[in-house]
Amino acid sequence: MDRRRIVGLTPTLIADAGLELVEGAEPFGVNAIARKLGVRPSSLYKHVSGLDDIVELMRGRLVERYRTLPADQPWDAFVEDVVRRQRRMYADHPALLPFLIGKTITSPTVIDAYDDLAVALQSGGFPDDEILTLVGMIDAFALGFGLELASPEQVWQPEAPTQLFGKLLAGSQSGPERVERSFELALDVLLVALRDRLPSRDQE
Repeated sequence: MDRRRIVGLTPTLIADAGLELVEGAEPFGVNAIARKLGVRPSSLYKHVSGLDDIVELMRGRLVERYRTLPADQPWDAFVEDVVRRQRRMYADHPALLPFLIGKTITSPTVIDAYDDLAVALQSGGFPDDEILTLVGMIDAFALGFGLELASPEQVWQPEAPTQLFGKLLAGSQSGPERVERSFELALDVLLVALRDRLPSRDQE
């Protein structure tokens, strides 16, 4: 049985097995993935160099599912779509984030997705020396609002009198309504700020 299953082993199967383990809060590692696939750990090394390689395969699989492909659309529409899809990706898979953070991104699929975003920003008129910074900012924006979807019903609960914050909280929405309103407002501010940055450069 082991030999038959090794024949069908692929990087995609390895990545999917890793994702299932992490999402199921099960032990994660080369040995755990091998057990889940019913193969020996040595069989995995015919397809990957180690655990970091597996994590990159997992990252690539996620991006494949949520990736926004370039289309005949304005740069800001593409950026908005990227943010919405990335936010959903991070919100749907928060358990994977500790394995992704701190690891250099090498997945060709993920690099291609970032490349698409960079090209879209360049087509919008942003200078090359700002594009990497903007890509990182957009990524951080999507990550932050993705994690906010997992926030508690009541995020802030002052235990002492405040000058204004307590009053604002008393009259505000909570739960999903607050999260969505916050995201939509912030996304609008982000896009407006990006658009407003371009004319100022044209006038220099």
